[in-house]
Amino acid sequence: MGKFVIRSTEKGSRFNLVAGNGQVIATSQTYKSLSSCKGGIASVQACAPVANVEDQSTENYEPAKCPKFQIYVDKAGEFRFRLLAKNGQNIAASEGYTKLTSCLNGIESVRKNAVDANVEIEA
Repeated sequence: MGKFVIRSTEKGSRFNLVAGNGQVIATSQTYKSLSSCKGGIASVQACAPVANVEDQSTENYEPAKCPKFQIYVDKAGEFRFRLLAKNGQNIAASEGYTKLTSCLNGIESVRKNAVDANVEIEA
């Protein structure tokens, strides 16, 4: 089972979604408050299971309706995804993957791990 780990930074709070094997599978933006960060987690939990997938790494991709996972290729040539909420706000992002299939596996891991993940706050 996955877990959300909230960390405080100088500018606020952010979370990582960590899979049962200890791998970080998604990271948030920095939120100004802890309550906003928890709201971001709730949004990931609500959106991930039902989010569409929009693969922007292909030509002539079909735009998908939010909530959605957007797959794209970064400047280093790696595949990444971001999860957009119903309002289009970016609520989580992945690391870089060398293969599209690995990126798709990351999306499935978010779907599986986010829903019933515990929330831990690091000191």
